[in-house]
Amino acid sequence: MAMRPVQVNVKALDASGVGRFWAAALGWSAYSPGVTTYVGPAGGLVWPDPVTVGVDVVPVPEPKTAAKNRVHLDLATTSARHQAELVARLRALGARPAHVGQGDVPWTVLADPEGNEFCVLEPREVHRDTGPIARVVVDCADPRAMARFWGEATDWTLHEVTDDQAVLRSAKGSGPYLEFLRTPDVKTVPDRVHLDLLPYPGDDKGAEAARLRTLGATDLDLGQGDVPWTCLTDPEGHEFCVLAPP
Repeated sequence: MAMRPVQVNVKALDASGVGRFWAAALGWSAYSPGVTTYVGPAGGLVWPDPVTVGVDVVPVPEPKTAAKNRVHLDLATTSARHQAELVARLRALGARPAHVGQGDVPWTVLADPEGNEFCVLEPREVHRDTGPIARVVVDCADPRAMARFWGEATDWTLHEVTDDQAVLRSAKGSGPYLEFLRTPDVKTVPDRVHLDLLPYPGDDKGAEAARLRTLGATDLDLGQGDVPWTCLTDPEGHEFCVLAPP
């Protein structure tokens, strides 16, 4: 039994507007199958996407208050020129520079129109086949512990683990990497951005949620009421959801 990350959940006051931003940023399309705005590859809505991780923008009444999200996206580029052009295009779409203590680094840190941070990476050979999203990055205190939990929670393969960083990717060798990065920040508020996991066809959502609890996950009550997904937190308190199979 295992699950797969299928989308990054982003909360926003203006879900359709933030969805349109991310669609333009990634070169994808924004779809509105319900109250959320789902951003995925162009050509028609396919969910779950068989290759990549989508972005699901969910309307909420509260604005972003945390100084820095503990989950963010890294965008891939293919050359220095592409990186510069992408940064300029994103600025024109409404992104603005963000300062998170990054210092002098080869990537550019920006924030979307509602302040959600993301990075435009310099070209790296390892990202040549990821698609526009190179990495989903999670700040944490113990990357080794996160690698153990998320490696057992999902069917993704561990590529690298040190005291400072752990990196996983789909066993199919496609789509973005999932990176756990050691940071000194302390989690103080609910995450504005989180991962959603999906059981494989034929697997039971309830059984998967129970398995995650034995691995160290904890039930989370956000006032969600009777919904078809299960809200949990990982051992460091990062929220995530187990979705119902379509």
